[in-house]
Amino acid sequence: MKILLDFLPVIVFFAVYKYTGDILIATAVLIPATLLQMLYTWRVQKKIETMQLVTLALVVLLGGATLLFQDKAFIQWKPTVVNWLFAVGFVGTQFIGKKTVVERLMGSSIELPQQIWRRLNLIWVVFFIALGIVNLYVAYSFSEETWVNFKLFGMLGLTFIFIIAQGVYISRHAKEPEQEAGN
Repeated sequence: MKILLDFLPVIVFFAVYKYTGDILIATAVLIPATLLQMLYTWRVQKKIETMQLVTLALVVLLGGATLLFQDKAFIQWKPTVVNWLFAVGFVGTQFIGKKTVVERLMGSSIELPQQIWRRLNLIWVVFFIALGIVNLYVAYSFSEETWVNFKLFGMLGLTFIFIIAQGVYISRHAKEPEQEAGN
């Protein structure tokens, strides 16, 4: 349910674009859709994650600039800026705090050596940087419609492939669960 909620504004953006063929109208709908998503999240969970707030701020800022200047480049840069900010955040946890972001997110479910947590964190950094670069490549090398399709299907597909590859990597390094005494 959470993954659907997280992607709902992008799905709405995609659907409006496909219906109207107008990126400005799709952007005009994306902004309130993202605001509504945050309000719903706050109402249900009584909290909003920092990355969700960053995404909301960028949707409002870059989406607003897209509408104000009638220039799609601002909204096309949003996924890149979000991914690069994620990369900066993940890098920061390599040096601040005892646990990386990846360990904070998955550490309660799986036990890995500290060096593997740090390596996974850096792998995510590289992924976020690469995804930002690929977004710009598609935005500036292909049609607007291709970019809209890539934003939903390409970025989501690449993320799922990356997560599966990460799962394979983790499975090679995960520690076996400790047996209870007497078993």
